[in-house]
Amino acid sequence: MPTENPRLDDEAVLKFVVRGYHLVHPDLPAKLNERVYSACSALAENPGNGIYTAVPALREVYEHPSVQGSLASLLGTDYRMNAHRHLHTTPAHYLHSQNWHQDSTNVRHHQIQTVLAMYYPQEVTPESGPTVILPASHFRNAPTDRMASYANIRGQLFLNVPAGTVAIVHYDIWHAGTLNRSDNPRHMLKFLFDRRSEPLTPSWNHNPNLSSDAVQNRIMEMAGPPIGYCSDFYKEWQLRRNMWDWLCGKRKNLAPGGFKELLGQDAESEQKENTV
Repeated sequence: MPTENPRLDDEAVLKFVVRGYHLVHPDLPAKLNERVYSACSALAENPGNGIYTAVPALREVYEHPSVQGSLASLLGTDYRMNAHRHLHTTPAHYLHSQNWHQDSTNVRHHQIQTVLAMYYPQEVTPESGPTVILPASHFRNAPTDRMASYANIRGQLFLNVPAGTVAIVHYDIWHAGTLNRSDNPRHMLKFLFDRRSEPLTPSWNHNPNLSSDAVQNRIMEMAGPPIGYCSDFYKEWQLRRNMWDWLCGKRKNLAPGGFKELLGQDAESEQKENTV
């Protein structure tokens, strides 16, 4: 991908690590959103993976420098567009919501391997069926049948966004479509993007003078205090720190259950400091 595309800064990447989403508002050509919306509405049937061919104007969205720069920041400069993509349409006056779900396969990991890039060609209001996401849920895998019993969850975020917004979310984020009370269909174009190589250095606009303590403090500040005891300490703070370090090329992938080793490393570091 072009290297001149504007990249995210440390704060934006840290927010994605902690919360699992990033909103892009590209400066799109005049009337492009209207053209995409009209083209989607005129389709005789949903083309599934063929939506990129059926609506060629979508290339102007996903090839926009601010979209490409954000994707390169999170997935590396050699990221690729996945062959799977889909037009999600919520018809007018459709009074049913989806259950909470994760699009990924519920395999726990602590990296950013795939993201969803959801483009909204029309303004999305509370009445028109916004996507709802649960920020910071990308570390909490759950079977879909169990998630079906959940309704409103503290901290959920409705993506009431202006036309042209591209919401980039971690592939494991909890999300759902909601009912549409408006007189018009709501379209959302879902595209997947994949990482192709392990990160060796930061692929965003990274400040090399950013200290380790500053990173840890910002993660703790954004994630908030753990709810409960030790296991939530791992989930809310340390696993996010591991994701950041991995993105910087500082840590290898952890095996399942390997988060325990992180605490051992921290304890060893403390012992060394105390003996100096």
